[in-house]
Amino acid sequence: MSATTGATSAPTPGTPGPTHRAARTSASPLEGLGFLLRVNLRISRRQIIVWALAFLAMIPSSVLAMEAAYPDQGALDARARLLDNPSAVMMTGPAFATDDYTFWAMVANELFLYVLIPAAIMAILLSVRHTRGDEEAGRLEMLRALPVGSFAPTAAAMLLVAIASLALGIVTAAGLLLAGGPVTDSLAMAAATGLTGLLFGAVAAVAAQVTEHAGSASGMSLGVLALAVVVRGFGDVIDRQGSWLSWSSPIAWAQQMRLYVDLRWWPLLVTVAVTILLLLIAVQLSQRRDLGAGLRAARPGPGHASMLLRTPGGLARRLLTPMLLAWTIGLGLFAIGFGTLASSLDDMVAEIPAMGEWVPLDMEDLTTSFAAVLLTMLALGPVGLLVAGILRLRTEEMEGRLAGVLLAGRSRTRVAGIWLLVVVIAVLAIQVLLGLAVGVGLWAATEDAAWIGELTLASLAYLPGILLCGAVAFALYGIRARAATLAWALVIWTAIVTFLGGLMDLPDAASALSPLWHVPLVPDAGWEAAPLLLMTGISAVLIGLGLLAMRRRDLAGG
Repeated sequence: MSATTGATSAPTPGTPGPTHRAARTSASPLEGLGFLLRVNLRISRRQIIVWALAFLAMIPSSVLAMEAAYPDQGALDARARLLDNPSAVMMTGPAFATDDYTFWAMVANELFLYVLIPAAIMAILLSVRHTRGDEEAGRLEMLRALPVGSFAPTAAAMLLVAIASLALGIVTAAGLLLAGGPVTDSLAMAAATGLTGLLFGAVAAVAAQVTEHAGSASGMSLGVLALAVVVRGFGDVIDRQGSWLSWSSPIAWAQQMRLYVDLRWWPLLVTVAVTILLLLIAVQLSQRRDLGAGLRAARPGPGHASMLLRTPGGLARRLLTPMLLAWTIGLGLFAIGFGTLASSLDDMVAEIPAMGEWVPLDMEDLTTSFAAVLLTMLALGPVGLLVAGILRLRTEEMEGRLAGVLLAGRSRTRVAGIWLLVVVIAVLAIQVLLGLAVGVGLWAATEDAAWIGELTLASLAYLPGILLCGAVAFALYGIRARAATLAWALVIWTAIVTFLGGLMDLPDAASALSPLWHVPLVPDAGWEAAPLLLMTGISAVLIGLGLLAMRRRDLAGG
């Protein structure tokens, strides 16, 4: 018997050592899962905390707003009658127990959809960020050089999404309970919120296996979410308590729990089962493709870039068009839908006189006043799009791609200035289209086509306020790239002032921090040139400051 039998011989030169793949083939497919999860948590902990705090602030404040808007049973009955309008059903959810409509049944009907949607968006973004995003950036290839199992990256990403969804579920429960919600139903709503988020995270995990780019995976997943919302809406229009079509939407599975009316838990089992199925599909698909590739090969582009694409403006247009187009379609549909609610205003305000205390409605001309308030609320969409479009330039810089553009001999201020111009033109055009869409909705409700031109013109009043929010983001980006995300604080505060400012009775000094607060409520109010010109001037100064500061700092630095 050889002396080496039963012993481990030293590797000879050229023989793979124990750290090479040949010696690790028997390792667990989940090896390194804990390490990857800790890395993911460290990277995304701030985003998760921000989402959780936003939910914790949004939910109880929304319930308090509803308490002020619907102070008695007469107001609740009027709200129940509003559900005869298909647009109201499309934008809320199925209507249960409308003959004996309680406050908390109304909360579930009015609030639940707008809790489920952001929970799903958060899960999609996190899932794509830690699957296809890491793979596209090359980080996953570096991690796979370590002792990491084949299933570990996908499992770590989905565990992170599960932790984030659990956090949202916990703060949802806390917010509802702080507002006085019944315990069992509030916990059920929290569980549905977390599980629906996890389900769409699994949708994103599957999309990440199909496509080669993170942007495509996010777009595909958000498209599934949008389709789920629309299908649920049409299904509930067919039958106010949910039709066969409603049940084909994951959003409906949560809403069909009959929260605060006749609680049933079993629809959550459908959500859990589909989530598990999607995760298994994602894991299996990940084994059928090469690292960095998608199951669906990207279409080869042209051999040479067009002259337009080789300019900073053409590049900005190419990168931002999918996001801007998707949000324009979604916001436009909401604008038309909300506009059609004008036909129900008189009856609703007659039953809910307190509405005028927290929404600036002119009781003598409800339709015009409602249109002005609606334009203000919808202007938040272009505000967010403008900030997001400017921050996309920050992403290009942080990822190192902007440096490649600058190597072609263009100055950074010229690139940033043209990028800003493209985003501003696109977003301001979207604002005008939203005014047109609201006009179409009111035309459908009142049969008066004059609303289309009047509200399209009125939408122009919001352009300086929208531009000022973008100018703040651009100035922060110019001063320090990493500080640019602080612009979202202004967006959030603007949304709080717009939706809850009247209810919270905020002092003028606090409300004045919102640029939209300075916009006259046209067409209900007259045009005031002074605040619009002042905001335009401040925007010009901030943009100039951003360009000047950008010349004085290093790329991806301060």
